[in-house]
Amino acid sequence: MARFTLPRDIYHGVGSLEVLKTLKGKKAMVVVGGGSMKRFGFLQKVEDYLKEAGIEVELFEGVEPDPSVETVMKGAEAMRRFKPDWIVGMGGGSPIDAAKAMWIFYEYPDFTFEQAVIPFGLPELRQKAKFIAIPSTSGTATEVTAFSVITDYKAKIKYPLADFNITPDIAIVDPSLAQTMPAKLVAHTGMDALTHAIEAYTAGLRSNFSDPLAMKAIEMVKANLMQSFEGDVEARNLMHEAQCLAGMAFSNALLGIVHSMAHKVGAVFHIPHGCANAIFLPFVMQYNRVECEGRYADIARMLKLDGKTDVELTDSLIEMINELNTKLSIPHTMKEYGITEQDFKDNVKFIAHNAVLDACTGSNPRTIDDETMEKVLECTYYGTKVTF
Repeated sequence: MARFTLPRDIYHGVGSLEVLKTLKGKKAMVVVGGGSMKRFGFLQKVEDYLKEAGIEVELFEGVEPDPSVETVMKGAEAMRRFKPDWIVGMGGGSPIDAAKAMWIFYEYPDFTFEQAVIPFGLPELRQKAKFIAIPSTSGTATEVTAFSVITDYKAKIKYPLADFNITPDIAIVDPSLAQTMPAKLVAHTGMDALTHAIEAYTAGLRSNFSDPLAMKAIEMVKANLMQSFEGDVEARNLMHEAQCLAGMAFSNALLGIVHSMAHKVGAVFHIPHGCANAIFLPFVMQYNRVECEGRYADIARMLKLDGKTDVELTDSLIEMINELNTKLSIPHTMKEYGITEQDFKDNVKFIAHNAVLDACTGSNPRTIDDETMEKVLECTYYGTKVTF
């Protein structure tokens, strides 16, 4: 038996924030990041709309770009004091992911982080609160997914928490928030969305429910990412929807080792997640093609790329991704990003081992072990083709 889970409600389009006026509840804890939502006035709008609904509001501000276990526990403690019946995660993927994790420990104070990282092992949530996600970036799609990524800085490991329990109840996909993104963030989050969709189309739990979402997301990203990067308003609005479609696909189909590598490399070298995905995606496709070349060719045909055979079409798709990275000023290798050779050599075994253990590895279309993962990582550092 398979499962396909989405938020109960997705409100989308300009002005969709106003749905907050209609909520029924007593208290809402709003979790936000570094201040952009406040600077652009969106946080005030959210507070005002909630108060118009008769809901008392408290803020938890300052969630860092890669939220830590410590931040999560502080937020859960604040929630236990305030006792909200709504939790609102607002901003980029980080504050929403942090809010999801806070929710777990708010409802279950004795639950441990070590228990939480076991995939699909969470206790039943919604005993105390429901969850609303309001994304301001067009990439992570955490507003519609069963995932949250939290960093243990002491262990130098990013852990993806995976459980349908943490799929939000309500997603508010208002593209007005995404208009505030700087160009570099547009590039990184856009390639994150593309990676989500491509990995979902080839992942272990792909299905007739997830495939159309993944394909439509890929089509929309290809059509709109460059224009969004250049500042086109309508293209940026469409990218906000495309990344959400990709999220619905991968939340159910799962992902692959692009994400396993990005999680573990990101925790050690602090490469932004979308940038890491963009670097790794072409190399991982070279590795995976022996198992899913036909699926890659399907994507290339849909995009009307050059090629007659599956081999030629897959080559064209990989080349398209490399060209996008060039146009978006994204490095093609970890070395180009600025990681020193000594730092890479000192950490590659540690990263490879933890990447193999990552929750995303099990759904990759081709199996991998520590030694092979190390070889793939070496290709992504030096820019050599994956031929094994």
